[in-house]
Amino acid sequence: MSSGRQISHEGEAIVLRTWPFREADLVVSLFTRNQGKVKGVARHALSSRKRFGGALEPATQVRAYYMERPHQDLVQLNQFEILWSPLRWPISAARLAALQLVTEVLEEALPEQAPEDNIFRLALTTLKSIQTEPLLGEVRLPVTYYCLWMNRLLGWMPELKRCAVCRADLRDHASYWCATRDGVTCHDHRPANGRALGLASAAGAELILRHPLTDLLREEARTLICPEGLLIFAIATLERHLERRLRSAAALTMAAI
Repeated sequence: MSSGRQISHEGEAIVLRTWPFREADLVVSLFTRNQGKVKGVARHALSSRKRFGGALEPATQVRAYYMERPHQDLVQLNQFEILWSPLRWPISAARLAALQLVTEVLEEALPEQAPEDNIFRLALTTLKSIQTEPLLGEVRLPVTYYCLWMNRLLGWMPELKRCAVCRADLRDHASYWCATRDGVTCHDHRPANGRALGLASAAGAELILRHPLTDLLREEARTLICPEGLLIFAIATLERHLERRLRSAAALTMAAI
């Protein structure tokens, strides 16, 4: 970029988070398809809805128009057009917590301005599946799918078929995991504070990592694809690598999905 030159951008984005800035402005965190995560200022967003309207709600897919200025960390947000909004459908407590989990993981895990098209498509598919599921509040499968795939795409997904200590084959045996350690182990090497990852969970993870979410959502035995223990394991893996607890994960537990 040459000194003093402004660059205009236009493209798809997912709104991750907003917070107040000055009197009527908002800082908005966006996950854009072309530039990755960016933060910008939406001038007068709190006093005028003309340029942004309801497009500033987290988890909204927008077409964003913004200006990048040299030597400034925050871009100038000019206008958003809503492409898809979760507010078009009823939002239960479980759905709200699930939407928040998707955006919170993106906000915490991704570096600034690092495009990740696979992650963008994963997030968008998950958000839409959470809100358009025909069974109201049935969000466990989309959320489990998202968490497992985020672990894989970020390089955090452990191998589930072999013991991390002795390399024993675990395909026909229960395995054990711990929130503070890498990998899963056999019974003989299970950690003192370890939790069992049953055969159903391991089989569900294999199905999830082999098939698109849209295909899995057509299956009738959804609870067999993603037992509760698999979601707990996937979230714990994310939290260990992020080195923080996810607020939305606690909300999911409260919603008793």
